[in-house]
Amino acid sequence: MPSQQQIREDITTRIVEALESNLRSWRRPWAISANVGRPANAMSKANYSGVNPLLLELHRMKHGLQSRHWATFRQWSDRGCFVKRRPSQVKPRQWGCNIVFCKPITKTVEKEGKEVEDTFFMLRTFTVFNADQCEGPFAERLQVHDEEPIGVVPDFAPADELIEATGADVRHGGERAFYSPADDYIQMPHKHRFDPPGAYYESILHELSHWSEPRLGYSQKGRDYAYFELVAEMASCFLATELGVPQGEGLENHAAYLKSWLSSMKDDASFIFKAATQASKTADFLLSFRNAVVIA
Repeated sequence: MPSQQQIREDITTRIVEALESNLRSWRRPWAISANVGRPANAMSKANYSGVNPLLLELHRMKHGLQSRHWATFRQWSDRGCFVKRRPSQVKPRQWGCNIVFCKPITKTVEKEGKEVEDTFFMLRTFTVFNADQCEGPFAERLQVHDEEPIGVVPDFAPADELIEATGADVRHGGERAFYSPADDYIQMPHKHRFDPPGAYYESILHELSHWSEPRLGYSQKGRDYAYFELVAEMASCFLATELGVPQGEGLENHAAYLKSWLSSMKDDASFIFKAATQASKTADFLLSFRNAVVIA
């Protein structure tokens, strides 16, 4: 069984290799199909979190998959489906995607002469397969089919509703997009200045991620600027995927940040875990505003 450090190093290596090979980022074009979106487990319907959405999206793009639904070999088998044979061009053990599950472990340790309970997280790895990699009626219902109306005019209403639901102070005008922590407001150029239109939402979701930082108690102490930009980038990507917003530019266009991220990932195997986990929490926090409105 691989050690915790080996698991982190393996995942970091996979992400670094994908970025260095110019594989397009985890952003996906907009589509109307309910089977396209943020990666989710096919059985529980729960969205994956932490570093897993990034791992699954990179795997999806590498193998040309479309569905958002994933499950283990056994889970597909229990639903009467089977995983297709690995194509000859795919290397062994690379047809499925290895993801991680963090299980909290509590043990009693001695600190300053007293016994106290200490909690840490144990990483376990699982291999999951996309619905597109499976055959069977259940898997086929979770696939994107040619007859579905893909690529019609996108609906930005869900994103607009989320932005309004947050109650964030969003001001329009000028040439810059930014969040001001001192005055707690977001500044955006007017929407008609963005081309394509989805770029406006891509930008404001990024700034809303920064707006979330003080509300989630995130501290910038010990973290550089590039780290929080990476968190905001990933969070905005997760949000755009969930809300059906088309994304205009790829991660590769952020060359200055990309260089810093790769360097940090190579130097610290836990870096991408921390950033991705924080991005998932940020996305879930912002989506909770939309859910609160629906529930009310």
